[in-house]
Amino acid sequence: MTFKTQYGFTLVADLYIPKSSHSGDKREAIAVCGPFGAVKEQCSGLYAMKMAERGFITLAFDPSFTGESSGEPRRTASPDINTEDFLAAVDYLSMREDVNADRIGIIGICGWGGIALNAAAVDPRIKATAAMTMYDMSRVNGNGYFDADNNEEARFAARKALADERIKASKTGSTTSGGGVVDPLPEDAPQFVKDYYDYYKTPRGYHARSGNSNDGWHTFGCQAYANTRFLHYINEIRNAVLIVHGEKAHSRYFGENAYEYMMNGKAEGYDFVRKPNPVPENKELMIIPGASHCDLYDGGANNAIPWDKLNDFFDKYLN
Repeated sequence: MTFKTQYGFTLVADLYIPKSSHSGDKREAIAVCGPFGAVKEQCSGLYAMKMAERGFITLAFDPSFTGESSGEPRRTASPDINTEDFLAAVDYLSMREDVNADRIGIIGICGWGGIALNAAAVDPRIKATAAMTMYDMSRVNGNGYFDADNNEEARFAARKALADERIKASKTGSTTSGGGVVDPLPEDAPQFVKDYYDYYKTPRGYHARSGNSNDGWHTFGCQAYANTRFLHYINEIRNAVLIVHGEKAHSRYFGENAYEYMMNGKAEGYDFVRKPNPVPENKELMIIPGASHCDLYDGGANNAIPWDKLNDFFDKYLN
């Protein structure tokens, strides 16, 4: 099925209806997206299917410029358009006759975990938000991994490289692929790169439409994120939020810092300070022992995704 965003893009989604649904029922609903660069047939479809098995109407969608959804050039990302993708999904669900419009939540995975928080900050219709193994895409694009490039000279060099790529695209009329997950995998690759390879490049998670599994973003596809810090108002989210990370996830610092800022209005890695959250009691950070970043994509070898916790969280806050 499809629905439109306010920018005019057509998003393609898979809808999951619980077997226990009856005609005339109005159910709780959850929109799911992520990871950043993935398609709905990967993690988001799994999450949607599993939550539908627990009684929720769920929607897993391809974001703008990605998968089966519309938007040119392909493999482009935008903080405002990606946030709108989640809001448009909420629009669609709220108009369904079998959905209770006052009981809608969202799940964002990896980069879409941060986007989910951004959406929840701007739209109080989202009654519960789960950010799974989240990235702050604005932070990692602006500062590099682990904030290693958090200085003016590094950012200027990156800006110059992106400007050169834009000139090249203007001259040729086409963008250049930046490449997906590295392949072949170097022996000295960091563990988190090996984890990405194990998911995206093997039958475990490979999909032909997935940018991460194939040619990746185009070279300046994420440029807008590099010049944005888009979690500024998450400490004003009044509805429920659950942030989940693996103990061994390289991305754990994103979630822990976002949680600290959401609760207390300040945190390492954020250069803005605001007041503590007015409703702290419905916010939670959950760390899964022994789990890596990609273990929360599909459960990994030890079924790391806390399905019962997600069920209890959404059952509590959507009811």
